[in-house]
Amino acid sequence: MARPQLPPLLYADTATSTDQLYFSRVSVHDPFIAFGVGRKRITVQSALEFGRVKKARTFDAVLPLEDWRAKAAKRFPRSKPGPAEIIATLARAYRIAGFRVADDFPVALFLKLRKLGVRLETANGALFPEREFKTPAEAAAIREGNRLSSIGFTVCEQVLRASRIRGRNLIYQGQPLTSERLRHAIDSAIMAAGGRADDTIVAGGDQACDPHERGSGPLRPNELIIADIFPRVVATGYFGDMTRTYLKGRASEAQRRLCTTVRAAHQAALDAIRADIDGRAVHQLVVDTFTAAGYETKHGKNGSVGFFHGTGHGLGLAVHEMPRLSGLVSMKLKAGAVVTVEPGLYYPGLGGCRVEDVVQVTAQGAKLLSCHSYDWEIR
Repeated sequence: MARPQLPPLLYADTATSTDQLYFSRVSVHDPFIAFGVGRKRITVQSALEFGRVKKARTFDAVLPLEDWRAKAAKRFPRSKPGPAEIIATLARAYRIAGFRVADDFPVALFLKLRKLGVRLETANGALFPEREFKTPAEAAAIREGNRLSSIGFTVCEQVLRASRIRGRNLIYQGQPLTSERLRHAIDSAIMAAGGRADDTIVAGGDQACDPHERGSGPLRPNELIIADIFPRVVATGYFGDMTRTYLKGRASEAQRRLCTTVRAAHQAALDAIRADIDGRAVHQLVVDTFTAAGYETKHGKNGSVGFFHGTGHGLGLAVHEMPRLSGLVSMKLKAGAVVTVEPGLYYPGLGGCRVEDVVQVTAQGAKLLSCHSYDWEIR
């Protein structure tokens, strides 16, 4: 018979720990103690946060830090009570045999708790595996994140449409249009709509051939521009993640063929996704689509060209979660999982193209949680 799983223990803030945000469902900016007892979730909060967290009603019990620090001081009179002593005191008071902690649990605290006799086990994987499967409310929050992405693309298109071509420059409101200016316009619109867009990608020309290059300097006419927008909804903490590719001016036949092929691979992947399909098989379908169209992937001393990243990843409270759609791992997609689908091709001299949407996996297929036009050539 399998041994019962130990209850979770967390000591982190909600800004840097998605596990803490998932467990707590309320934002707290400094590290704090949260743990489970049976089906109940309990936290310890300072006077600064106590009232606000209690009013949020996301915990079954909110305990005052000051009281439990005093109790820890009595139990450990020879040491200044800190998180370890307080957690040890709580474990004894609640008769908790031990805790399960995330693989990134603070190591110094882990060692001190062990020294104080608190039994700890690492999760050896996800602390909350259920995070992979999104509830209807979580899916709606992700859909809202993608609505914010769409707002960003609309602004991007408006700016490109209003720009004028002068030689090798795009001129917008009398000044050269740069990645930085376009990114600022996108991020500002998302902020005004209730989101926070960090590290938005607006990369043109050969810069776009490095998929995570944010982009800098002037954007050029007749060159492909990749815009990858992954905003976080301030109210919920859930992300959207979409990518579109644009060109201001007139595309060459080679650019049109590149974009048409990427869109075909994107649609093939969307059509293939359903519950219990292997993410590796979806990725291979994208690879086969590119190969059949004559687009080779090569790896050299100066980098890679072609299609050299995964087809998609899980999305939720983190931009990158389980599961994966990749050639590197075999991972079946389960009903309820939310994943991105983002094939791309990258060839310096020609440019880069990537298209990305977000879907929830169902037994019947892929349910889109994102929506925006794929029109990319702007005159």
